[in-house]
Amino acid sequence: MTLIYKILSRAEWATAQAAGRFEGSAVDLADGFIHFSAADQAQETAAKWFRGQADLVLLGVEAEGLGEALKWEASRGGALFPHLYRPLLADEVVSQRDLDLDADGVPQLGVLSA
Repeated sequence: MTLIYKILSRAEWATAQAAGRFEGSAVDLADGFIHFSAADQAQETAAKWFRGQADLVLLGVEAEGLGEALKWEASRGGALFPHLYRPLLADEVVSQRDLDLDADGVPQLGVLSA
């Protein structure tokens, strides 16, 4: 089992849970897919895109369960990132936790399972 991760606001996640699906954040909708990060990419993603943002949640999703809609594509620095080309169903999320910010405003993800 390979876990991939999505950082989003608590409000976005609450809306997705009520709907049973996450259609994507603004950047996901603009790009045409839901951005995820692998375990070794997620902390850098948090620092680059979510610095200073409070009320965030980290979702863990089993990559293999997403089927052919999940594509690993070159992105930051040529690294392969997981991109989901369909909505994420709420019941596909296997873990979730609230994120705290460090003194520099960077969300702290802690140790992640790959």
